[in-house]
Amino acid sequence: MFAPTPPASQPATPATTLSPDAVPTANIPDARPALPTQAYPAWPLGIPLAMHVYLSTSPTGDVFSRRWTSGYRPNDDSNLPNFVWDNITFGDWSEHRSAVYDVQLPIVIQHNGSMWADIFLVKDGASPDPSEATFDPNSVHHVRKLLTRYLPKTKLRKEKNLLTRDDKREEEDEEAEGDLIVSHWHRNLTLGLVSDAAIVPASQLPPPVAQHVTLLPQRDQTGTKGFYKPIIFPNDFWHLRSQYIEINETTPVLPLEITFQPMSYWKFQIFATMTASFQEAAKQQGGSTVAELDEIKRMLVETNPYFLALTAAVSVLHMLFEFLAFSSDVSHWRKKEELTGVSIVTNVVVQIIILLYLIDNNEQTSWMILMGSGIGVLIEAWKITKAVDVTLTPANPGSILPYKIEIKDKHVLSEDEKKTQEYDKLAFRYVSYVAIPCLAAYTVYSLLYETHRGWYSFVISTLTSFVYMFGFVQLVPQLIINYKLKSVAHMPMKAMIYKTLSTVVDDLFAFCIKMPMLHRLACFRDDVVFLIFLYQRWIYRIDPKRVNEYGQVMTTDADAGTAGEKDGNADKESKKNK
Repeated sequence: MFAPTPPASQPATPATTLSPDAVPTANIPDARPALPTQAYPAWPLGIPLAMHVYLSTSPTGDVFSRRWTSGYRPNDDSNLPNFVWDNITFGDWSEHRSAVYDVQLPIVIQHNGSMWADIFLVKDGASPDPSEATFDPNSVHHVRKLLTRYLPKTKLRKEKNLLTRDDKREEEDEEAEGDLIVSHWHRNLTLGLVSDAAIVPASQLPPPVAQHVTLLPQRDQTGTKGFYKPIIFPNDFWHLRSQYIEINETTPVLPLEITFQPMSYWKFQIFATMTASFQEAAKQQGGSTVAELDEIKRMLVETNPYFLALTAAVSVLHMLFEFLAFSSDVSHWRKKEELTGVSIVTNVVVQIIILLYLIDNNEQTSWMILMGSGIGVLIEAWKITKAVDVTLTPANPGSILPYKIEIKDKHVLSEDEKKTQEYDKLAFRYVSYVAIPCLAAYTVYSLLYETHRGWYSFVISTLTSFVYMFGFVQLVPQLIINYKLKSVAHMPMKAMIYKTLSTVVDDLFAFCIKMPMLHRLACFRDDVVFLIFLYQRWIYRIDPKRVNEYGQVMTTDADAGTAGEKDGNADKESKKNK
């Protein structure tokens, strides 16, 4: 994701007293290299500077010529702000300036035009205006920054009441938008001035860094040492996509805060390289990558450092415990030869509903949540194959579909498995007495009073809301089966321990990672369920049917011992009778 670190691991060593004014340019050989091996600062530290900032619509950066032609041609930039920061000491790390404006956008800018910030850094009291007598090109450094950023038009999540009749019009509006590229505005512009006298390896600079370094034609006698003007870096690395405002006729005035601050050379290299790397990744991989990169930036900008460290630890723990739980669950089911005490009626359906809801709300969901939910669906579906064989067979003559799904039990059910099925159906029936009326009432309420993207979104969001609000529909049958059997030996206890730890971590994870609100609340609902599981584990901790770590069962051993005593008594009696 990141570009290779530039070879500027070469330290930003202080420059010598070498200056372009002291170089005898007449003696420079003609066969000098295209770029100098090293470049030194052309302006010494400690001198007073002035920074002139002009906002303009000029495509060439000629911000002064329009003043001369304003008598016979309208000047579109007349209402745009411009200002001067005087007495900036070059190399003073305490220099910080700020200016805030409400920018009145010209009509051309409101219709996808471009606006620039032209920055002129001058020394020795020079003027950036070529028409003035104090103008000196050797004392002026000009840098441009495009303020209008061209990005795809934000696709709003359009929701509507499904009982209204304006569906066709809204669909036409959504189709008309398409993937439009429009101009956007950000309210912050940060100008960083590299304020240390670094010796720059000019011939080895990577493109993201080289575009900000302006080399002068002067060289020393060997032609290997050159000079560069002060580096002004407009830093927009911390700009988030969500912070950009779309420019149109409804935004004639927009705020702008311009900030000046010194910056070290190595910091400039890092920001320039990372900005270019993030932009390249966004171009190649699309909008999902932009959202993930913005999420990283948002956490770094808006989060307290201690809370950020906690977030990183929580994320690692969440993935670790979730992976261990999945691994232990699969291992438990792979070795399981009978399905006594296991409820698999609702698990798969509930997991699929949750996954579809997370996909439907993918702009609010982290990939980490989507990945965990998807793996959970696959594992639950695989568990079904442990109970039954699912095959695709030719359909009966006269059927509409050419094939049908045939489900057969893998083996004849034992008495314990029949009890499990009976208790599972009983538990599901008890829960349905409360769940089905609540689902019907919530469905009617959601249809009448809430908005949705469409009928598919309505069905998925309604089912998911019901699952999250009444999550015991999925988990209560297993609790009832445990109660009826007075045993938890059929449960994958190692996976349960990992899931318990993961649930505790999820309570912190819910506040750190981006996810829909219902999924966040469901994390705390699971706390209650796992507490009940732990309680059942405690009260049913002595189970004569539980297999220990040596593969032994207490009931079987006891029965074998009793049978052996009976056989011994029978032998003694037979000898005595003889």
